[in-house]
Amino acid sequence: MSLWYLLIPVALLVFSVVLSIVLVKRGTPAKKALAVHFLSVVAIMILTCLLPMGAAAAEDAAPQETETTQSEQAAADSSKGLAYIGAALAVGLAGIGGGIAVAAGAPAAIGATAEDPKSFGKSIIFVALGEGFGLYGLLIAIMILIL
Repeated sequence: MSLWYLLIPVALLVFSVVLSIVLVKRGTPAKKALAVHFLSVVAIMILTCLLPMGAAAAEDAAPQETETTQSEQAAADSSKGLAYIGAALAVGLAGIGGGIAVAAGAPAAIGATAEDPKSFGKSIIFVALGEGFGLYGLLIAIMILIL
């Protein structure tokens, strides 16, 4: 698929946020600006779902020059799907674990720093270790998708 299928929704989301900010600055009530933003995000989600379907239909309609059997194509699609699931699980579970670690470590680090400012260096290490889980999950997901 083309990069445009990713750039179009991102550009529309940025436009939606900018539009909401402009509406609020011009004096439009915040509820109305929020409603406009919500409706535009829903429209963008629908567009994001429909664009890949149209691209897939166009690829299916185009004549294929290479001859592959259905079993070879199914095996390739299955392995890609499992790689995407593995990458999603790596990022998701690492993010949840990192969030739990930071949720437990950050308040303790803030409290320790409030009592003794010299303990900042020691306490920031525990917070950084929790954040490292999320980064390692992202790194593993990138490696899964590349390899």
